[in-house]
Amino acid sequence: MKRREFLGMLAAVLAAKSLRAADRAPRILLRSSWQVVNIGDIAHTPGVLALLERHLPNAEVRLWASADLSDEVAAMEHRRFPNLKIIKGTIGSNGRASDPDLQESLEWCDFLLHGSGPSFVAAKDVGAFVKHVGKPFGIYGITYGGADETVRTLMSRAEFLYFRDSVSLERARADGITSKRMEFGPDGAFACDLANEDAARTFLAAHGLEERKFLCCIPRLRYTPYWLIRKNRPLDPEKDRRNREMAEHDHAPLRDAIATVVRETDHRVLLCPEDMTQMAVGKEHVFDRLPADVKNRVVWREKYWLTDEALSTYRLSSGLFGLEMHSPIMCIGNGIPALVGRFEEQTSKGFMWRDIGLGEWLFNWDVPSDLAKLNETVLSLIREPDKARDKAAAARQRVADLHAASMAVVGKAALRQ
Repeated sequence: MKRREFLGMLAAVLAAKSLRAADRAPRILLRSSWQVVNIGDIAHTPGVLALLERHLPNAEVRLWASADLSDEVAAMEHRRFPNLKIIKGTIGSNGRASDPDLQESLEWCDFLLHGSGPSFVAAKDVGAFVKHVGKPFGIYGITYGGADETVRTLMSRAEFLYFRDSVSLERARADGITSKRMEFGPDGAFACDLANEDAARTFLAAHGLEERKFLCCIPRLRYTPYWLIRKNRPLDPEKDRRNREMAEHDHAPLRDAIATVVRETDHRVLLCPEDMTQMAVGKEHVFDRLPADVKNRVVWREKYWLTDEALSTYRLSSGLFGLEMHSPIMCIGNGIPALVGRFEEQTSKGFMWRDIGLGEWLFNWDVPSDLAKLNETVLSLIREPDKARDKAAAARQRVADLHAASMAVVGKAALRQ
């Protein structure tokens, strides 16, 4: 029996044992769904839902989503989880929910699970839940970069704290956070298994891309220019200045790697986005500046896509490289090789690549010696595909083992009530 199968069975046995004692299924309210302008932020929710489904199949789960969850994204999630109940709303200062469905769910649930994310995103909602509902909660797969005393105190009250990178875990310990259980626990988006293969294959066919004959590449600026895609978000002059200052520095290595792939292999490159700003970024800073002989073998994706189509496209590729995090996470979670580029403006999330055994696929864009290795590493995904896929598979297995162990803890905490 494989280790992953054993851990999954162990989690199921522990859950079933507790379930008999509780005499009913545990009721978990998942606070997740952070924003829909980024396919990676979308992926957190279906990833954790898939983990709960796999490891705690008897649990009843509802999603407490953020206000901006769109109908389109909700419909995508319902295609994968048709029985999922999605609710929205907030808890007021009087302890009552703004929405009757949320109020009923607060009374219904046994446990609040804060889903994977870039930080303790819903600290305000969790704080209100603890104050007015008084039921236990846990935090699953986040990055931590510091917080005020109120938030640190709240985090210390969690039944468990899983941090998606070891740097966050050490920072939390140094800051005096003392939850009952604090461990490294991979990002929930690794488990995202959404699919829209028809859309992916239609796009590939329309643009002359063949299965396993292309790499995906994702550009990005140092700071996401949310002022371009969010209403009432003003321009941030300092972030905009930094973006412009570093745009050529950051995208020249991507152009060079793309040219190397095109000129030295039979592969093409798909230049694609993770968030709604990156179609324009990719065109201005990468596609439009490619030499003519390279450009005609590069496809620029002009329109934003949702997580299901993106992930299906990644599955059909030979791998991915670029300056984003969650597309690589989804790739590794599905056995597809993926390289990560990071820089000083980002959080510590990129260091999870070291934590899961992919340190050779993590590139610090601010370190010239790292960039010097980029082209040969990108080429290795094509020239040594079996080796690359074995490396991705090993990381995927490590993540799966850790997910199985952490889900056993989630189940035990939810069933203790």
